Amino acid sequence: MNRRKFVQLSGLGLGSALLVPGFAAGKIIHPEEFMSPGLPPATKKMLADVALNTATSKGATYADVRIGRYLRQYFFTRENKVENIVNSESYGVGIRVIANGTWGFAATNNVTAEGIAKCAQTAVEIAKANSEIQTAPVVLAPQKGVGEVNWKTPIKKNAFAIPVKDKVDLLMTVNDSALKNGAAFVTSNLFFVNEQKYFASTDGSYIDQDIHRMWPTFTVTAVNKQAGRFKSRDALSAPIGMGYEYLDGLDSEKKSVVGGPTVYRYSYDMVEDAILAAKQAQEKLVAKSVPAGKYDMLLDPSNLGLTIHESVGHPLELDRVLGYEANLAGTSFATMDKWRSKNFQYGSDIVNFLADKTQPNTMGRVGFDDEGVPAKEWNLVKDGILVNYQATRDQVHMLGENASHGCSFADSWDSVQFQRMPNVSLQPGAGKYAITDMIKDVEKGIYILGRGSSSIDQQRYNFQFSGQLFYEIKNGEIAGMLDDVAYQSNTQEFWNSCAAICDEDDYRLFGTFFDGKGQPGQASAVSHGCPTSRFNGVNVINTGRKI
Repeated sequence: MNRRKFVQLSGLGLGSALLVPGFAAGKIIHPEEFMSPGLPPATKKMLADVALNTATSKGATYADVRIGRYLRQYFFTRENKVENIVNSESYGVGIRVIANGTWGFAATNNVTAEGIAKCAQTAVEIAKANSEIQTAPVVLAPQKGVGEVNWKTPIKKNAFAIPVKDKVDLLMTVNDSALKNGAAFVTSNLFFVNEQKYFASTDGSYIDQDIHRMWPTFTVTAVNKQAGRFKSRDALSAPIGMGYEYLDGLDSEKKSVVGGPTVYRYSYDMVEDAILAAKQAQEKLVAKSVPAGKYDMLLDPSNLGLTIHESVGHPLELDRVLGYEANLAGTSFATMDKWRSKNFQYGSDIVNFLADKTQPNTMGRVGFDDEGVPAKEWNLVKDGILVNYQATRDQVHMLGENASHGCSFADSWDSVQFQRMPNVSLQPGAGKYAITDMIKDVEKGIYILGRGSSSIDQQRYNFQFSGQLFYEIKNGEIAGMLDDVAYQSNTQEFWNSCAAICDEDDYRLFGTFFDGKGQPGQASAVSHGCPTSRFNGVNVINTGRKI
């Protein structure tokens, strides 16, 4: 099948249905259906009231309802071929209640007054059945209703309105550019998500939200046939809470990053990065293998963001701290006794972590969480000291607080909402301090860009991380590329070794587009911002060939 015919068929939703995160619950649709406005707000309010009134009449003391329309478009290509295009829509209603002091939940794709009333009754019946084994009643933090409001991700170009052909042409240009510059293989992808979520509760909230996020990415591979070796380099892009403007036009805040592509704070040149990636993959084939030992580590945001996610974001989820996630994902070393002590040194005194659901262009940015709590920001680690966790309405009383942090999220209308990670970011250092200044201050170090392999234990304590690009630093200068690098530490030791953080001008976003958690599993998206940071005396191992 030629490319033109494939694009035509895929555009009609007839391409093969590849099972990818978020797709299994959806149906294949024509891409033009993405622009359908869906139900009018008045109809959604009427249906929501059916759910709330039915639930309370059956004995619920609290109820909330989410009417959700989830749109996803995913592109998969390799070299000069389009392998798959997924256009999917998932639509339905989820109803959560408290009856007899216990949660109950039910969902339906019968979005009619009759179907919703039956679903609400089922949710109450489930709650009452659950109450037979409930050991303590749910304690729900108060939340004042906000009335009828709406919130939208402030996008300039709706990615779903961009023709399929234009997106395929971009990926084909990316692939062709990489192949012309030395890549032997290349795959590229685009992921677009639009969540249209209507939330209503017996507190008096009717919240209509339209949330967008996207992720452009690729992997290029160079091959040395004579030596029987290959090396790859992934995209250095950040998944982001923006529209297609992230790929279509460059913003004014550009700067050069040592070893990486030109960085635009809120834009990304996918073709430029692919060309550079092809050249760097070839350079990796002949790079010097790293001698194991202690080094000062300079970590670019494209690398450090993942370390933040795993060693700060996850261990400070309160449900994980309390053991609610132990069966699937583990627990946390950051137990509540450490928090209660008020002096647990999570990191050095320049380390400050902020949880923030309001930060522009992040994937965790919303107007309200999935419990109707307005988005906010709060400190997790202040001047190196652990000061708080991430919590929802039924958790914050355990922290002695009476207002939710707004950390509730469900990835679909048929998933029950629970505690999910907000944006967790390392705050910039004080005073002017650029990456070039940081390099000059290092005698023996390694500068790492990009996300590589990672491993961390069930308590989010002992870990090992790698990257995409590694540059040796000798006596304040870049001395060439290294290979086979991974750094090892434990969370407290690592963050206490943080000796310098670049200023706000170097602050950039990283993100995780498919972050799994829970049973049944759910996927969420979250961003992590930080500047380039230096960690002194970190243990580096050689992961590959002998030196």
